[in-house]
Amino acid sequence: MSFTDGAGVDVAIEAVGIPDTFDMALRLVRPGGNVANIGVHGKSVELRLQDLWIRNINISMGLVNTNTTPMLLRLVAQHKIPAEKFATHHFTLGQIIDAYDTFSRAAETHALKVILSRESHH
Repeated sequence: MSFTDGAGVDVAIEAVGIPDTFDMALRLVRPGGNVANIGVHGKSVELRLQDLWIRNINISMGLVNTNTTPMLLRLVAQHKIPAEKFATHHFTLGQIIDAYDTFSRAAETHALKVILSRESHH
């Protein structure tokens, strides 16, 4: 809030999928602002409509839109997007518990995408 002199941000993006970050996005957005919820939530969040309606907050959410997939695949094929950098961790199917553990602690492990394969590629 100090970066906006207390006014709040125009857009807050919740991309983690936990109640605390959703609440934070709602607190940080300015009156008339937008909260884009793209995180995958595993539990309910409290939505304080009595506070949000007077601030005219717009909340949008939804699944990943795939209409850009063909363009993204072309860019990957042309080596304009370094897709290999997104696959940060590799596991075999026998290591699936470790893979889930690593991905569940992504903030700590820096996991972006976890690749599972039948055999080790090392």
